[in-house]
Amino acid sequence: MSPSFFLAYDGSGIDGGLYTDVIGWAHSSPSWFDQLVKVWSAVGLGLFAVFMAYGWWKARSDGSVVMARVLASPLIVIAAYVVNSGLKSLVQENRPCQQMPTSVTLETCPVAGDWSFPSNHSVIAFAAATALVFAYRRLGWVAMVFAALMAASRVWVGVHYPHDVAVGALVGVVVGIPLALLAGRLAPLVDRLRSGPLAPVLGAGRAVAAVDWQHRY
Repeated sequence: MSPSFFLAYDGSGIDGGLYTDVIGWAHSSPSWFDQLVKVWSAVGLGLFAVFMAYGWWKARSDGSVVMARVLASPLIVIAAYVVNSGLKSLVQENRPCQQMPTSVTLETCPVAGDWSFPSNHSVIAFAAATALVFAYRRLGWVAMVFAALMAASRVWVGVHYPHDVAVGALVGVVVGIPLALLAGRLAPLVDRLRSGPLAPVLGAGRAVAAVDWQHRY
């Protein structure tokens, strides 16, 4: 028997009512707002790449622990995405716009087999934000706000149930925290690289205590 039999193959039984409410709110909202959400949902993940690039630029004049965590942030995102892909294949939950065909969504419904649970967009956004929190707290929390907006937008445009994005956020955070902490242990490697050919890329840095990241803004 398929593992999906035991899990949320038909997510409409979990929060289909809330999903329907959100779709209704979307259709009663001004068209300019819906278009804004639709564009954000489609291309907003690029902002998290900008956040990570800004973190790298800022870390060039900061301690090696911070630089190590910033450099690890894209790898943390990839790791979270891989974990999420495994969950998608295990659960195989239909998209709500497939399961509830009466729904008229802002975004074209993905094809059958493009599973819904958990949301990749939410995983990527929250993994990036979590990684950045451990490098620069203020930057990370700003990214968290935008991650929440990304998750909400995926329901608003109709391609995910609320539980898809909630669990996606959880996966991003749960994968991100231990890997971000582990990345700090690579500070000695960053120190060595800063004294070699990669010095122009990594910057000179400065002496910062290993626990200093806890107090940085």
